[in-house]
Amino acid sequence: MSTFRQGGAILTDHSFEVPLDHADPGGAQIEVFAREVVGVERAAESTVDLLPWLVFLQGGPGRPSPRPNGRDGWLDRALRDYRVLLLDQRGTGRSTPANRLTLARHGSPQAQARYLAHFRADSIVADAELIRRQLTGGRPWSVLGQSFGGFCTVSYLSLAPHGIAEAFIAGGLPGLTTTAEEVYQATYPLVAAKNLAHYERYPEDAERVRQVARRLITSDVRLPSGAALTVEAFQTLGMHLGASTGSQFLHYLLEDAFAGDEIADDFRYRLDALLTFSGGPLYAALHEACYAQGTATRWAAQRARADFGAFRAELALDGTDPVLFTGEMIYPWMFETDPVLRPLAEAAQILAEHEGWPPLYDPALLSANEVPVAAAIYYDDMYVPQQISIRTAAQIRGLRRWVTSEYEHDGLRVSNGAVLDRLIAMVRATG
Repeated sequence: MSTFRQGGAILTDHSFEVPLDHADPGGAQIEVFAREVVGVERAAESTVDLLPWLVFLQGGPGRPSPRPNGRDGWLDRALRDYRVLLLDQRGTGRSTPANRLTLARHGSPQAQARYLAHFRADSIVADAELIRRQLTGGRPWSVLGQSFGGFCTVSYLSLAPHGIAEAFIAGGLPGLTTTAEEVYQATYPLVAAKNLAHYERYPEDAERVRQVARRLITSDVRLPSGAALTVEAFQTLGMHLGASTGSQFLHYLLEDAFAGDEIADDFRYRLDALLTFSGGPLYAALHEACYAQGTATRWAAQRARADFGAFRAELALDGTDPVLFTGEMIYPWMFETDPVLRPLAEAAQILAEHEGWPPLYDPALLSANEVPVAAAIYYDDMYVPQQISIRTAAQIRGLRRWVTSEYEHDGLRVSNGAVLDRLIAMVRATG
């Protein structure tokens, strides 16, 4: 355990041993890393040990907790009242990794898939409960869930509500019984709307995107990693359109797409970093599984896409219709084109066909919920459709919702603490 000081905060690193399978506590063990953050002014107080804990559940799935720069953003607001725990959810960051290098040790694709099946929200909640009992002496703690972290928070309220004193959710209320395909039937129209808003803001981008798409359809273009830059891969840059500055980011990226008549080297190098899943292979492997309860997903995003012809890349060839970028969707071809995913292709296929996923939420228990909960629902959210979130908000007893168009999905990160401050005030108003 190491401790260091940074920009008005004292940070302490922790590592915890937890079972891979919580149903078999004596079996294989993995490590989960977490970073404790305390404001220097609170650390000097004699009552610091009584400071309530706030555990942060990061978005994803398969993404590590943020690495703070002192006490920037929402963290500064949190540190006024809490001792914060930034949890690297199992398989991410400094926790025991789950990637092509480590999964190869498990042998067959079937064995790899069995291993990966233990990395969903239910296991993350069980990890958090073990860690809570070690850190708080058994006292319940507060939970802040962003995006997928909100999904985990609703699982927490379903599986171990006794461990939560209060819960804050930002852009992460899942459908309690919504299937993956239903999610994509809702999100494709949202992504299309974000595309059209982008082209209205930057009309010259429409032709530039068509030019890039035509080149990728008619030529074999390679990224520096050796991966093929296909038009479908290019379209996935639309993932950024749901962020507060995503449209600007995409516009500036497209400005330098060509060097003369050729795809520019700098553009290809930048896309190499943007399109790879090297920083989060679990995001690709388990993205659809995070919606699964009792049924197989069978590449739901790919199947749902067939219902939305406007996303066909071939539209670039006729020179009239805009080429639409896609959003937060995982496609089976990604496990063929991305070198870090290619070794996991068979395991990913097994997970896509798996039907025995246990439930993640308990609607009956949530309807009798007694934990104070507040949730920010972003009206224009491209990733977590607000109509699904609003329906869920009505199914969780006592949940106080804030539906806003002031922020995009990344409101917690960009609001400089304002979103968290409002959620805290909403929860305290329930007391």
